[in-house]
Amino acid sequence: MKKIFLLLSAICLCSCSLDREPETTLSDVNFWRSEADLRGACNRLYIDLPGFLTGTAHDFRSDELIGNAPDPISSGNRTVPETDTDWSGPYDKIAVCNNIITKGGQAPIDEDIRNRWLAEAYFFRAYYYFDLVKKYGDVPLILKVFENTTDPDIKKGRDPRETVIQQCYTDLNFAATWLPDIDEVSSNNDWGRVSRSAALGMLVRIGLYEGTYIKYHNLTEGDSRSHLLIAINAAETMITEKKHELYPDFQRLFYFDGEGRQNLENVFVKVYGPNGADNAVIYHNQSGSKSTQVTITRQFIDNFLYTDGLPKDKHPGYRPDINYDDIFIDRDPRLHMTVFAYREKSYGDSPYLPFDNVTHAGYGYPVKKGYLKAEADTQGKETVDKMIIRYAEVLLSYAEALYEYNGNITDTQLDATVNAVRSRSGFNAKLSNAFIETHQMNMLEEIRRERMVEFIDENIHYDDIIRWKTAEKVLPQAMIGEVFNPDESAKSDKELNYKFTDANGYYNGVKAYDEPNFYVIEEASSRRFNPERDYLYPIPTYEISTSNGNIKQNPNW
Repeated sequence: MKKIFLLLSAICLCSCSLDREPETTLSDVNFWRSEADLRGACNRLYIDLPGFLTGTAHDFRSDELIGNAPDPISSGNRTVPETDTDWSGPYDKIAVCNNIITKGGQAPIDEDIRNRWLAEAYFFRAYYYFDLVKKYGDVPLILKVFENTTDPDIKKGRDPRETVIQQCYTDLNFAATWLPDIDEVSSNNDWGRVSRSAALGMLVRIGLYEGTYIKYHNLTEGDSRSHLLIAINAAETMITEKKHELYPDFQRLFYFDGEGRQNLENVFVKVYGPNGADNAVIYHNQSGSKSTQVTITRQFIDNFLYTDGLPKDKHPGYRPDINYDDIFIDRDPRLHMTVFAYREKSYGDSPYLPFDNVTHAGYGYPVKKGYLKAEADTQGKETVDKMIIRYAEVLLSYAEALYEYNGNITDTQLDATVNAVRSRSGFNAKLSNAFIETHQMNMLEEIRRERMVEFIDENIHYDDIIRWKTAEKVLPQAMIGEVFNPDESAKSDKELNYKFTDANGYYNGVKAYDEPNFYVIEEASSRRFNPERDYLYPIPTYEISTSNGNIKQNPNW
């Protein structure tokens, strides 16, 4: 942490663009005097938001996605690092926020204008502290700018996660009070800047996470219900204010026509495209990355319900897959909007082939959702914004928080949340209390299932299995890919090393799946999860060794 906070006067200034570094740097003596100064300083906060670039495009830490190699977190094979940007990166950004809050707070301008820009820094400080708490639990809470290297807080120990999260709430409540609403942001040609909606959306996300984490991890500090109530109240405020609604087309939500304020589902995005500086354009290569980096596991495909609203173990017409496209028969239409069908045209206008080593990373199910089909002259030049928070998350988080808080949820509340999200994609099987009772299902499991199918490849599921405390169940399992049919495969069984389940679902003498002929991407024997250790990240040894013993390692690392 020492190397992070000794950026004593590091400020990004001057550019009116969200995505461009400033061309000049001014000293503090001549800065913090105008609204333009505060705005220019806040621009720096948008540059490093997670987007479509390598390393942030896909989250391989759970049982959801498979890449070209086993993920060390998902497989349980990580080690304690010396340094780690998962720790240092957020603190770098928090230092920028603290600088803006401390020095910008003294700017001789109207209080309302000053608070409007300070609110952006408060929002991002909460955003990054939440990221740290999710990964490390207790972390040092730093709310000031270090003026010299002798400040003892440079080496302070970890504050309780409850203390840090309460500070996040304080910061976000300030942000929600002073940030403009999203219509004002858009009308001022500031699309992409945080709004009141973004602050409320973060309150929903954090409240649900902490409320369920405390409950299922049996923490003694913090009250689960108080956190859930924060999520509920923030969601109800967003619903009442009517600034957002679900985009009517689930598949096109992730394409060019889902951009900007015309898509009312957008709550908080990372902007790509023209950045207002010398006609510069920030591109990403979402199409290419989808085709070569990521596929979906079979266990995640199994979460998609049948059109009668039942899972496969309760669906009366269920039969094992023989061909690849059997997965689409009588299923939630989002499945076909999420993965490619056999030989469906894809990137570069070439047909998809099962087990094609060129376009089929990991040998799971290839991702179609958010896959931007581009012509030859535009490949690698996509500018669609990355949704960080969308309104569907607010609705499904609201449903889950209601159930966790009350122990039940009404049919009216289900219609406004889960069923609204389903029907938008043409899936008309309604979830209701009578349906759950009739089919002897579990309401909470079905609300959770809805999150799993709706947010595939949106960097949400790993956080969910951590807060639900289900990672210890799902991560040590074998990772399963597609059904193998030699008539459809571009590779022979020999080329695939005969890595298939047998007639009883076994592979190498171990039960891997409940159907035959499925490709085993990773065997269970190569995967592990220690529930006494792996729900938190290991703290980098550098941070421990340079803290004079004040920072202690997480348990069992």
